[in-house]
Amino acid sequence: MTDCLFCRIVAGEIPATVVTETDTTLAFRDIDPKAPTHVLVIPKEHHQAIGDVDPVLAGQILATAHQVAKSESVDESGYRLVFNTGKDGGQTVFHVHCHVLGGRGLTWPPG
Repeated sequence: MTDCLFCRIVAGEIPATVVTETDTTLAFRDIDPKAPTHVLVIPKEHHQAIGDVDPVLAGQILATAHQVAKSESVDESGYRLVFNTGKDGGQTVFHVHCHVLGGRGLTWPPG
């Protein structure tokens, strides 16, 4: 999709600070971090919401998110994975993405 911000990041048209990459996923730092560790994990293929993703790809997204938590050294202290879905769910970029948040105590409910 040419008008999708995250598809343009995958294509290299828009720069991003890449944390890790696999054949199917890309992880990069959020430009407006909400925690000391705030990394987005996206599938390289365009899917609008997590419900559109097949279980194998969903597992790959989760595996990359855990790899990010380990590389950012928040895997033992704790971290949060967030998928915002739809406008009321807080999704602002309509390409599925998982937020990996950590590096401080995270409150509940989130907001």
